[in-house]
Amino acid sequence: MTAPLAVERAAAERGRRWSARLARLRNGIGAGNGFVTHGVLTRMAGMTLEAVGCEAAVGARCLVVGQDGRAAEAEVVGFANDALLLMPIGALHGVRPGARVVPAAGVFEARVGDGLLGRVIDGAGEPLDGRGPLECEHRAPLVAETINPLERAPVREPLDVGVRSINALLTIGRGQRIGLFAGSGVGKSMLLGMLTRFTAADVIVVGLIGERGREVQEFVSETLDDAARRRAVVVAAPADYPPLLRVHGALLATSIAEHFRARGRHVLLLMDSLTRVSQAQREIALATGEPPVTKGYPVSVFTKLPQLVERAGNTARGSITALYTVLAEGDDQNDPIVDAARAVLDGHIVLSRALAETGLYPAIDVEASISRTMQAVATPRHLALACRFRRLNAIYAQNRDLIAVGAYARGRDPRIDEAVDCWPRLQEFLRQDADRAVSFEESLAALDALFPDGS
Repeated sequence: MTAPLAVERAAAERGRRWSARLARLRNGIGAGNGFVTHGVLTRMAGMTLEAVGCEAAVGARCLVVGQDGRAAEAEVVGFANDALLLMPIGALHGVRPGARVVPAAGVFEARVGDGLLGRVIDGAGEPLDGRGPLECEHRAPLVAETINPLERAPVREPLDVGVRSINALLTIGRGQRIGLFAGSGVGKSMLLGMLTRFTAADVIVVGLIGERGREVQEFVSETLDDAARRRAVVVAAPADYPPLLRVHGALLATSIAEHFRARGRHVLLLMDSLTRVSQAQREIALATGEPPVTKGYPVSVFTKLPQLVERAGNTARGSITALYTVLAEGDDQNDPIVDAARAVLDGHIVLSRALAETGLYPAIDVEASISRTMQAVATPRHLALACRFRRLNAIYAQNRDLIAVGAYARGRDPRIDEAVDCWPRLQEFLRQDADRAVSFEESLAALDALFPDGS
Protein backbone atom coordinates (compact mmCIF):
# COMPACT_ATOMS: atom_id res chain seq x y z
CA MET A 1 0.00 0.00 0.00
CA THR A 2 1.46 3.35 -1.02
CA ALA A 3 1.98 6.06 1.62
CA PRO A 4 -0.51 8.60 0.13
CA LEU A 5 -3.31 5.98 0.07
CA ALA A 6 -2.67 5.01 3.69
CA VAL A 7 -2.82 8.65 4.76
CA GLU A 8 -6.16 9.11 2.97
CA ARG A 9 -7.69 6.06 4.63
CA ALA A 10 -6.49 7.14 8.06
CA ALA A 11 -7.96 10.62 7.54
CA ALA A 12 -11.28 9.14 6.39
CA GLU A 13 -11.43 6.89 9.46
CA ARG A 14 -10.78 9.82 11.79
CA GLY A 15 -13.56 11.75 10.02
CA ARG A 16 -16.03 8.92 10.53
CA ARG A 17 -15.14 8.66 14.22
CA TRP A 18 -15.56 12.42 14.76
CA SER A 19 -18.86 12.43 12.86
CA ALA A 20 -20.18 9.60 15.00
CA ARG A 21 -19.05 11.34 18.21
CA LEU A 22 -20.66 14.64 17.20
CA ALA A 23 -23.91 12.83 16.34
CA ARG A 24 -23.98 11.18 19.78
CA LEU A 25 -23.40 14.52 21.50
CA ARG A 26 -26.05 16.24 19.41
CA ASN A 27 -28.65 13.54 20.16
CA GLY A 28 -27.78 13.58 23.86
CA ILE A 29 -28.38 17.27 24.42
CA GLY A 30 -31.74 17.69 26.23
CA ALA A 31 -32.53 13.99 25.89
CA GLY A 32 -31.65 12.38 29.19
CA ASN A 33 -28.03 13.43 29.65
CA GLY A 34 -28.83 16.39 31.89
CA PHE A 35 -28.49 19.03 29.17
CA VAL A 36 -31.50 21.27 28.55
CA THR A 37 -31.36 24.07 26.02
CA HIS A 38 -32.88 27.23 27.43
CA GLY A 39 -34.02 30.38 25.72
CA VAL A 40 -34.14 34.03 26.62
CA LEU A 41 -37.20 36.19 27.23
CA THR A 42 -37.05 39.02 24.70
CA ARG A 43 -40.48 40.61 24.88
CA MET A 44 -43.52 40.81 27.12
CA ALA A 45 -46.59 42.56 25.74
CA GLY A 46 -49.70 42.32 27.86
CA MET A 47 -50.07 38.63 28.68
CA THR A 48 -47.91 37.34 25.83
CA LEU A 49 -44.27 36.38 26.28
CA GLU A 50 -41.78 35.94 23.46
CA ALA A 51 -38.70 33.76 23.88
CA VAL A 52 -35.87 32.90 21.49
CA GLY A 53 -33.15 30.30 21.64
CA CYS A 54 -35.25 27.28 22.63
CA GLU A 55 -37.66 24.88 20.96
CA ALA A 56 -40.94 23.48 22.28
CA ALA A 57 -44.19 22.23 20.81
CA VAL A 58 -47.50 24.08 21.08
CA GLY A 59 -49.10 23.06 24.38
CA ALA A 60 -45.76 22.28 26.04
CA ARG A 61 -44.82 23.55 29.51
CA CYS A 62 -42.02 26.08 30.02
CA LEU A 63 -40.50 27.66 33.11
CA VAL A 64 -39.71 31.37 33.14
CA VAL A 65 -36.86 31.82 35.65
CA GLY A 66 -36.31 35.30 37.05
CA GLN A 67 -33.10 36.76 38.45
CA ASP A 68 -34.11 35.78 41.98
CA GLY A 69 -34.34 32.14 40.88
CA ARG A 70 -38.10 31.87 41.18
CA ALA A 71 -39.78 30.06 38.29
CA ALA A 72 -43.23 30.65 36.86
CA GLU A 73 -45.01 28.17 34.60
CA ALA A 74 -46.15 29.10 31.11
CA GLU A 75 -47.59 27.26 28.14
CA VAL A 76 -46.54 27.53 24.51
CA VAL A 77 -49.55 28.92 22.64
CA GLY A 78 -47.90 29.70 19.29
CA PHE A 79 -44.74 30.73 17.50
CA ALA A 80 -43.63 33.41 15.07
CA ASN A 81 -40.45 32.92 13.02
CA ASP A 82 -37.81 31.86 15.58
CA ALA A 83 -39.72 33.09 18.65
CA LEU A 84 -41.99 31.06 20.92
CA LEU A 85 -45.20 32.72 22.12
CA LEU A 86 -46.03 31.78 25.71
CA MET A 87 -48.89 32.51 28.07
CA PRO A 88 -48.30 32.38 31.85
CA ILE A 89 -50.61 30.47 34.16
CA GLY A 90 -49.70 32.65 37.13
CA ALA A 91 -48.36 36.08 38.07
CA LEU A 92 -45.08 37.25 36.52
CA HIS A 93 -44.24 40.17 38.76
CA GLY A 94 -40.59 41.16 38.65
CA VAL A 95 -39.72 39.38 35.39
CA ARG A 96 -37.07 41.28 33.43
CA PRO A 97 -35.77 41.14 29.86
CA GLY A 98 -33.28 38.32 29.43
CA ALA A 99 -34.99 35.96 31.89
CA ARG A 100 -34.31 32.31 31.17
CA VAL A 101 -37.04 30.26 29.52
CA VAL A 102 -36.55 26.54 30.12
CA PRO A 103 -38.71 23.91 28.35
CA ALA A 104 -40.09 21.48 30.93
CA ALA A 105 -40.85 17.82 30.43
CA GLY A 106 -44.35 16.81 29.37
CA VAL A 107 -47.55 18.83 29.12
CA PHE A 108 -50.05 20.02 31.70
CA GLU A 109 -51.93 17.08 33.20
CA ALA A 110 -54.79 16.52 35.62
CA ARG A 111 -54.50 14.52 38.82
CA VAL A 112 -57.55 12.28 38.90
CA GLY A 113 -58.99 9.64 41.19
CA ASP A 114 -61.41 9.09 44.07
CA GLY A 115 -59.21 11.33 46.21
CA LEU A 116 -60.80 14.29 44.44
CA LEU A 117 -64.29 13.59 45.79
CA GLY A 118 -65.32 16.22 48.27
CA ARG A 119 -62.43 18.53 47.33
CA VAL A 120 -62.19 22.04 45.88
CA ILE A 121 -59.28 22.68 43.51
CA ASP A 122 -58.15 25.51 41.24
CA GLY A 123 -57.52 25.49 37.49
CA ALA A 124 -54.02 24.10 38.02
CA GLY A 125 -55.33 21.19 40.09
CA GLU A 126 -54.06 22.58 43.41
CA PRO A 127 -56.34 22.30 46.48
CA LEU A 128 -58.15 25.42 47.68
CA ASP A 129 -60.00 23.93 50.64
CA GLY A 130 -57.08 23.75 53.07
CA ARG A 131 -57.48 20.00 53.59
CA GLY A 132 -53.97 19.01 52.62
CA PRO A 133 -52.52 17.57 49.43
CA LEU A 134 -54.56 15.53 46.97
CA GLU A 135 -54.22 11.76 47.18
CA CYS A 136 -54.49 10.91 43.48
CA GLU A 137 -52.28 8.32 41.88
CA HIS A 138 -53.55 8.71 38.30
CA ARG A 139 -52.78 11.37 35.70
CA ALA A 140 -54.83 12.36 32.66
CA PRO A 141 -54.11 14.85 29.86
CA LEU A 142 -56.12 18.06 29.83
CA VAL A 143 -56.92 17.54 26.15
CA ALA A 144 -58.19 14.03 25.45
CA GLU A 145 -58.33 12.17 22.18
CA THR A 146 -61.45 12.58 20.07
CA ILE A 147 -64.08 9.90 20.64
CA ASN A 148 -65.01 7.85 17.60
CA PRO A 149 -68.63 8.88 16.95
CA LEU A 150 -69.56 5.26 16.22
CA GLU A 151 -68.32 4.25 19.69
CA ARG A 152 -70.73 6.60 21.47
CA ALA A 153 -73.65 4.89 23.17
CA PRO A 154 -77.02 6.45 22.25
CA VAL A 155 -79.07 8.46 24.72
CA ARG A 156 -81.90 6.15 25.71
CA GLU A 157 -82.45 6.59 29.46
CA PRO A 158 -84.13 9.58 31.15
CA LEU A 159 -82.20 11.33 33.90
CA ASP A 160 -84.01 12.40 37.06
CA VAL A 161 -82.81 15.94 37.88
CA GLY A 162 -85.28 16.57 40.70
CA VAL A 163 -86.84 19.65 39.00
CA ARG A 164 -90.47 19.08 38.04
CA SER A 165 -90.64 21.35 34.99
CA ILE A 166 -87.46 19.86 33.49
CA ASN A 167 -88.37 16.25 34.24
CA ALA A 168 -91.84 16.60 32.72
CA LEU A 169 -91.49 19.16 29.91
CA LEU A 170 -87.77 19.20 28.98
CA THR A 171 -86.75 15.66 29.85
CA ILE A 172 -82.99 15.23 29.90
CA GLY A 173 -81.44 11.94 28.79
CA ARG A 174 -78.43 10.42 30.51
CA GLY A 175 -75.44 11.49 28.43
CA GLN A 176 -77.10 14.58 26.98
CA ARG A 177 -75.33 17.94 26.69
CA ILE A 178 -77.66 20.83 27.37
CA GLY A 179 -77.23 24.57 27.77
CA LEU A 180 -78.71 26.81 30.45
CA PHE A 181 -79.18 30.20 28.79
CA ALA A 182 -79.70 33.10 31.17
CA GLY A 183 -78.95 36.73 31.79
CA SER A 184 -77.83 38.08 35.12
CA GLY A 185 -80.11 37.92 38.14
CA VAL A 186 -82.72 35.46 36.85
CA GLY A 187 -82.05 32.54 39.21
CA LYS A 188 -79.32 30.69 37.35
CA SER A 189 -77.31 29.93 40.50
CA MET A 190 -80.42 28.75 42.32
CA LEU A 191 -81.29 26.31 39.53
CA LEU A 192 -77.69 25.06 39.40
CA GLY A 193 -77.84 24.37 43.11
CA MET A 194 -81.05 22.40 42.72
CA LEU A 195 -79.55 20.30 39.91
CA THR A 196 -76.39 19.67 41.94
CA ARG A 197 -78.29 18.42 44.97
CA PHE A 198 -81.15 16.56 43.30
CA THR A 199 -79.74 14.91 40.15
CA ALA A 200 -79.37 11.12 40.23
CA ALA A 201 -75.63 10.81 39.46
CA ASP A 202 -72.71 8.87 40.94
CA VAL A 203 -70.28 11.79 40.69
CA ILE A 204 -70.82 15.52 40.22
CA VAL A 205 -68.07 17.68 38.72
CA VAL A 206 -68.64 21.43 38.98
CA GLY A 207 -66.52 23.89 37.02
CA LEU A 208 -66.86 27.48 38.25
CA ILE A 209 -65.02 29.34 35.50
CA GLY A 210 -64.64 33.11 35.39
CA GLU A 211 -67.14 33.76 38.18
CA ARG A 212 -66.70 36.08 41.14
CA GLY A 213 -64.66 34.67 44.01
CA ARG A 214 -67.53 35.37 46.40
CA GLU A 215 -69.80 33.10 44.37
CA VAL A 216 -67.30 30.24 44.65
CA GLN A 217 -67.40 30.45 48.45
CA GLU A 218 -71.20 30.69 48.48
CA PHE A 219 -71.60 27.72 46.14
CA VAL A 220 -69.31 25.48 48.19
CA SER A 221 -70.56 26.46 51.65
CA GLU A 222 -74.24 27.17 51.01
CA THR A 223 -75.42 25.57 47.76
CA LEU A 224 -73.82 22.15 48.30
CA ASP A 225 -75.22 20.15 51.17
CA ASP A 226 -73.20 17.41 52.91
CA ALA A 227 -74.53 14.60 50.73
CA ALA A 228 -73.80 16.44 47.49
CA ARG A 229 -70.37 17.57 48.69
CA ARG A 230 -69.22 14.00 49.35
CA ARG A 231 -69.77 12.99 45.72
CA ALA A 232 -68.72 16.29 44.14
CA VAL A 233 -65.50 17.77 42.79
CA VAL A 234 -65.40 21.56 42.45
CA VAL A 235 -62.92 23.19 40.05
CA ALA A 236 -62.76 26.94 40.64
CA ALA A 237 -60.98 29.41 38.35
CA PRO A 238 -62.44 32.82 39.28
CA ALA A 239 -62.41 35.94 37.12
CA ASP A 240 -59.14 37.27 38.56
CA TYR A 241 -57.18 34.20 37.40
CA PRO A 242 -55.11 34.47 34.19
CA PRO A 243 -57.05 33.52 31.03
CA LEU A 244 -54.94 30.39 30.44
CA LEU A 245 -55.74 29.13 33.93
CA ARG A 246 -59.45 29.72 33.33
CA VAL A 247 -59.30 27.67 30.12
CA HIS A 248 -57.33 25.00 31.98
CA GLY A 249 -60.07 24.94 34.63
CA ALA A 250 -62.68 23.98 32.02
CA LEU A 251 -60.37 21.33 30.52
CA LEU A 252 -59.50 20.02 33.99
CA ALA A 253 -63.16 19.63 35.00
CA THR A 254 -63.85 17.75 31.77
CA SER A 255 -60.80 15.47 32.23
CA ILE A 256 -61.93 14.61 35.78
CA ALA A 257 -65.41 13.75 34.49
CA GLU A 258 -63.86 11.58 31.75
CA HIS A 259 -61.81 9.68 34.33
CA PHE A 260 -64.87 8.72 36.36
CA ARG A 261 -66.82 7.86 33.19
CA ALA A 262 -64.04 5.51 32.10
CA ARG A 263 -64.53 3.65 35.39
CA GLY A 264 -68.22 3.05 34.77
CA ARG A 265 -69.62 5.98 36.74
CA HIS A 266 -72.55 8.17 35.73
CA VAL A 267 -71.23 11.73 35.95
CA LEU A 268 -73.03 15.07 36.01
CA LEU A 269 -70.78 17.85 34.70
CA LEU A 270 -71.93 21.39 35.51
CA MET A 271 -69.87 24.18 33.96
CA ASP A 272 -70.59 27.78 34.88
CA SER A 273 -70.03 29.28 32.48
CA LEU A 274 -69.26 28.37 28.89
CA THR A 275 -69.31 32.07 28.02
CA ARG A 276 -66.48 32.84 30.45
CA VAL A 277 -64.43 30.00 28.98
CA SER A 278 -64.92 31.48 25.51
CA GLN A 279 -63.99 34.93 26.74
CA ALA A 280 -60.77 33.56 28.25
CA GLN A 281 -59.93 31.86 24.96
CA ARG A 282 -60.65 35.15 23.19
CA GLU A 283 -58.13 36.93 25.43
CA ILE A 284 -55.48 34.32 24.59
CA ALA A 285 -56.17 34.43 20.86
CA LEU A 286 -56.16 38.22 20.63
CA ALA A 287 -52.96 38.44 22.69
CA THR A 288 -51.18 36.14 20.22
CA GLY A 289 -52.25 38.22 17.23
CA GLU A 290 -55.29 36.33 15.94
CA PRO A 291 -57.74 38.74 14.27
CA PRO A 292 -61.34 38.99 15.53
CA VAL A 293 -64.13 37.97 13.17
CA THR A 294 -67.47 38.19 15.03
CA LYS A 295 -68.07 40.83 17.69
CA GLY A 296 -64.48 40.60 18.87
CA TYR A 297 -64.31 36.78 18.92
CA PRO A 298 -61.54 35.12 16.84
CA VAL A 299 -62.13 31.94 14.85
CA SER A 300 -60.30 29.74 17.37
CA VAL A 301 -63.02 30.40 19.97
CA PHE A 302 -65.66 28.80 17.76
CA THR A 303 -63.27 25.94 16.93
CA LYS A 304 -62.51 25.05 20.55
CA LEU A 305 -66.13 25.32 21.72
CA PRO A 306 -67.33 22.07 20.08
CA GLN A 307 -64.02 20.38 20.95
CA LEU A 308 -64.83 20.96 24.62
CA VAL A 309 -68.50 19.98 24.68
CA GLU A 310 -68.04 16.93 22.42
CA ARG A 311 -65.98 15.28 25.16
CA ALA A 312 -69.17 14.73 27.17
CA GLY A 313 -71.69 12.00 26.38
CA ASN A 314 -72.13 8.25 26.71
CA THR A 315 -69.61 5.47 26.20
CA ALA A 316 -69.94 1.73 26.57
CA ARG A 317 -68.82 1.97 30.23
CA GLY A 318 -70.24 5.19 31.68
CA SER A 319 -71.77 8.55 30.92
CA ILE A 320 -71.22 12.29 31.27
CA THR A 321 -74.38 14.36 31.30
CA ALA A 322 -73.20 17.93 30.85
CA LEU A 323 -74.99 21.18 31.60
CA TYR A 324 -73.25 24.35 30.45
CA THR A 325 -74.49 27.76 31.48
CA VAL A 326 -74.37 30.37 28.73
CA LEU A 327 -74.65 34.04 29.66
CA ALA A 328 -76.89 36.04 27.37
CA GLU A 329 -75.34 39.51 27.60
CA GLY A 330 -78.20 41.99 27.83
CA ASP A 331 -80.61 39.04 27.41
CA ASP A 332 -79.50 38.87 23.77
CA GLN A 333 -80.30 35.37 22.51
CA ASN A 334 -78.39 36.12 19.27
CA ASP A 335 -75.04 36.73 20.98
CA PRO A 336 -72.28 34.87 19.05
CA ILE A 337 -71.51 32.47 21.91
CA VAL A 338 -75.21 31.86 22.60
CA ASP A 339 -75.78 31.11 18.93
CA ALA A 340 -72.71 28.85 18.64
CA ALA A 341 -73.60 26.95 21.84
CA ARG A 342 -77.19 26.45 20.68
CA ALA A 343 -75.87 24.78 17.52
CA VAL A 344 -73.52 22.27 19.21
CA LEU A 345 -75.58 21.30 22.26
CA ASP A 346 -78.43 18.78 22.52
CA GLY A 347 -80.94 21.32 23.73
CA HIS A 348 -81.24 24.47 25.81
CA ILE A 349 -83.14 25.71 28.85
CA VAL A 350 -83.87 29.44 28.74
CA LEU A 351 -84.45 31.40 31.94
CA SER A 352 -86.77 34.38 31.47
CA ARG A 353 -86.27 37.71 33.21
CA ALA A 354 -89.99 38.50 32.80
CA LEU A 355 -90.94 35.31 34.65
CA ALA A 356 -88.36 35.96 37.36
CA GLU A 357 -89.79 39.44 37.92
CA THR A 358 -93.20 37.87 38.59
CA GLY A 359 -91.67 35.72 41.34
CA LEU A 360 -91.86 32.44 39.39
CA TYR A 361 -88.84 30.24 40.18
CA PRO A 362 -87.25 28.43 38.53
CA ALA A 363 -87.99 31.01 35.80
CA ILE A 364 -87.90 28.54 32.88
CA ASP A 365 -89.34 29.82 29.62
CA VAL A 366 -90.96 26.61 28.38
CA GLU A 367 -91.76 28.06 24.94
CA ALA A 368 -88.14 29.06 24.23
CA SER A 369 -86.60 25.87 25.66
CA ILE A 370 -86.16 22.45 24.07
CA SER A 371 -84.61 19.07 24.78
CA ARG A 372 -83.54 17.37 21.57
CA THR A 373 -83.31 13.92 23.18
CA MET A 374 -86.75 13.95 24.82
CA GLN A 375 -88.29 12.04 21.89
CA ALA A 376 -85.85 9.18 22.54
CA VAL A 377 -86.35 8.88 26.32
CA ALA A 378 -90.05 9.72 26.90
CA THR A 379 -93.11 7.53 26.38
CA PRO A 380 -95.81 8.50 23.85
CA ARG A 381 -98.20 9.36 26.70
CA HIS A 382 -95.58 11.58 28.31
CA LEU A 383 -94.86 13.36 25.01
CA ALA A 384 -98.56 13.98 24.36
CA LEU A 385 -99.09 15.53 27.81
CA ALA A 386 -95.99 17.72 27.48
CA CYS A 387 -97.11 18.87 24.03
CA ARG A 388 -100.53 19.80 25.39
CA PHE A 389 -98.96 21.77 28.25
CA ARG A 390 -96.73 23.71 25.84
CA ARG A 391 -99.64 24.41 23.48
CA LEU A 392 -101.89 25.81 26.21
CA ASN A 393 -99.01 27.83 27.65
CA ALA A 394 -98.27 29.34 24.22
CA ILE A 395 -101.94 30.14 23.50
CA TYR A 396 -102.34 32.03 26.77
CA ALA A 397 -99.07 33.93 26.22
CA GLN A 398 -100.17 34.98 22.72
CA ASN A 399 -103.49 36.34 24.01
CA ARG A 400 -102.30 37.61 27.39
CA ASP A 401 -102.85 41.30 26.58
CA LEU A 402 -106.40 40.75 25.29
CA ILE A 403 -107.29 38.72 28.35
CA ALA A 404 -105.71 41.23 30.74
CA VAL A 405 -107.68 44.24 29.42
CA GLY A 406 -110.94 42.31 29.08
CA ALA A 407 -111.00 42.48 25.29
CA TYR A 408 -111.54 38.74 24.96
CA ALA A 409 -115.05 37.43 25.54
CA ARG A 410 -115.34 33.89 26.76
CA GLY A 411 -116.82 31.47 24.21
CA ARG A 412 -115.23 32.95 21.11
CA ASP A 413 -112.41 30.38 20.94
CA PRO A 414 -112.51 27.08 22.88
CA ARG A 415 -108.73 26.84 22.80
CA ILE A 416 -108.33 30.18 24.57
CA ASP A 417 -111.06 29.22 27.03
CA GLU A 418 -109.16 26.06 27.92
CA ALA A 419 -105.89 27.98 28.26
CA VAL A 420 -107.54 30.51 30.60
CA ASP A 421 -109.01 27.73 32.73
CA CYS A 422 -105.70 25.86 32.95
CA TRP A 423 -103.41 28.87 33.35
CA PRO A 424 -103.30 28.97 37.21
CA ARG A 425 -102.55 25.24 37.33
CA LEU A 426 -99.83 25.58 34.67
CA GLN A 427 -98.10 28.32 36.65
CA GLU A 428 -98.26 26.36 39.86
CA PHE A 429 -96.80 23.34 38.07
CA LEU A 430 -93.77 25.38 36.99
CA ARG A 431 -93.15 26.78 40.48
CA GLN A 432 -90.94 24.74 42.83
CA ASP A 433 -89.21 25.43 46.13
CA ALA A 434 -85.42 25.36 45.90
CA ASP A 435 -85.07 22.97 48.86
CA ARG A 436 -87.57 20.34 47.65
CA ALA A 437 -86.78 17.66 45.09
CA VAL A 438 -89.51 16.28 42.83
CA SER A 439 -88.71 12.86 41.43
CA PHE A 440 -89.23 11.85 37.82
CA GLU A 441 -92.24 9.71 38.70
CA GLU A 442 -93.80 12.49 40.78
CA SER A 443 -93.24 14.94 37.93
CA LEU A 444 -95.08 12.72 35.44
CA ALA A 445 -97.91 12.13 37.90
CA ALA A 446 -98.30 15.88 38.45
CA LEU A 447 -98.31 16.49 34.69
CA ASP A 448 -100.98 13.83 34.22
CA ALA A 449 -103.09 15.36 37.01
CA LEU A 450 -103.18 18.71 35.20
CA PHE A 451 -105.55 17.24 32.61
CA PRO A 452 -108.15 15.12 34.43
CA ASP A 453 -110.08 14.52 31.19
CA GLY A 454 -107.29 12.11 30.20
CA SER A 455 -106.86 13.48 26.69
